[in-house]
Amino acid sequence: MQNSRQVYLLDPQKLPPETIAVTFAKTSRSPQTFKEIAADLTNEKSAEFHEKWVVGYGHSSVAEHAVLHIAVENISRLAIECLESNRLASYTEKSSRYQKWGKESFYIPLELSDPELIKSFIETNQLLFHTYHQSLPVLQKEAAKHFPIRDDENETAWERRIRAQYVDVARFLLPAAALANVGMTINARALEHALKKMLSHPLEEVRSVGIEIKQVAQENVPTLVKYANQVPSWLNAYSNFTQENNNFSLSNSSSEWCRLVDYDVQAEKKVLAALIYRFGHNDFVHIWDHLTQASPEEIDRLAQLAVKDLQKYDVPLREFEFGNFTFELLMDQGAYFEIKRHRIMTQTAQSLTTELGYVVPKWIKSSNFEKLYHEVMSVARKTYRKIAEFNPEVAAYIVPNAFNRRILLQGNLRALDHLITLRSAANAHFSVRRISQRIAEEIFNVSPLAKHWIRNNPLETWQEIEKDHFDETMCLMGDGVE
Repeated sequence: MQNSRQVYLLDPQKLPPETIAVTFAKTSRSPQTFKEIAADLTNEKSAEFHEKWVVGYGHSSVAEHAVLHIAVENISRLAIECLESNRLASYTEKSSRYQKWGKESFYIPLELSDPELIKSFIETNQLLFHTYHQSLPVLQKEAAKHFPIRDDENETAWERRIRAQYVDVARFLLPAAALANVGMTINARALEHALKKMLSHPLEEVRSVGIEIKQVAQENVPTLVKYANQVPSWLNAYSNFTQENNNFSLSNSSSEWCRLVDYDVQAEKKVLAALIYRFGHNDFVHIWDHLTQASPEEIDRLAQLAVKDLQKYDVPLREFEFGNFTFELLMDQGAYFEIKRHRIMTQTAQSLTTELGYVVPKWIKSSNFEKLYHEVMSVARKTYRKIAEFNPEVAAYIVPNAFNRRILLQGNLRALDHLITLRSAANAHFSVRRISQRIAEEIFNVSPLAKHWIRNNPLETWQEIEKDHFDETMCLMGDGVE
């Protein structure tokens, strides 16, 4: 008699995560159903299984079946960078667009033991947060000039409609020390890796959060994250390559904020060859030779066929991952906080400093808030430099979102399409719209077929965004106003 298909949930409210992981793992060698396997397990048996197979024999994939939902509250946005750097996890955090920060909502790093440095740090944060709150009604009035209240709209509805417009500008004043809440969903295997990164981090806050996450995680997965500890080789890499940088002269030039530094010249051909390969039975070399002899018109036809009928929210086929591009980007910290969420790419960010200048949103100037804006940026820079003499990693806490940061970003055409489609949309922040449109343009310059594959917003260009939203004399500045 043929067995009937069964599809059901193993309820995490009834079964511990480690038991669920063992239940799935045992199916490879047991003829029992999942329910039968789970019924035979106890917490002790599950722990013994993980000690033997996951820890002892390195079958780490088993740990991926144990999933945790972890709430982290009142963590600095600087520390969030490490927490959210893990690819195989999901995050939701406090939004700088839809929420406003309290005046004392900032983290004070424990590394600051010198009373004078603590005083400067607290006073500068208080100044930044006070100026942030000062800017909100000023920028709201500026928004009203561009988005006046409608006849059929009450003031509450109007505020809701324009809120993102002016809060998006005010956020440039918020420092990296600003506190936020983060919800994280992650499997135990990825969590172990995340904990190792956190416990090996140069900032005390990140290490402390790592210890706390490990403690609460062990309440549900006592075995699977038990051996997550510092990684000496990572600690040594930080020290060794920091020292190696002393052999290089420092370049702070910010005249070019988007460079395509490397790309696969055969990216288009590789994508098309992979698509033909997937849906046929020819060997790859034969397909490659055929495409090499094909006319430009034929290649263009194939390129359009590759995305024929692709809808707005459809994901392109995986074969688009065969084409890679590497960019060096200079962006404000607020923009990086959104770009970093695209974790399927490879991103390497330099430490946050005040040495690459800061951007000035156009509304800051048109609302006559520019003088105060420059004054607080100057104070932040002076405080940064003072603390950086003691510890540059700790000094990063005081840096506002307006300051620029260098990022090395490598992505394939599939991941880049996702970034560009999402971040060039009309409702995206203007900082990331400018970046995503510029990335798209650079790809189009070297890959003519990409115009069929990259779905950027056709209604504006990065030049228009820059003109409409940034003070052009300050946009690419390096030294700022002292």
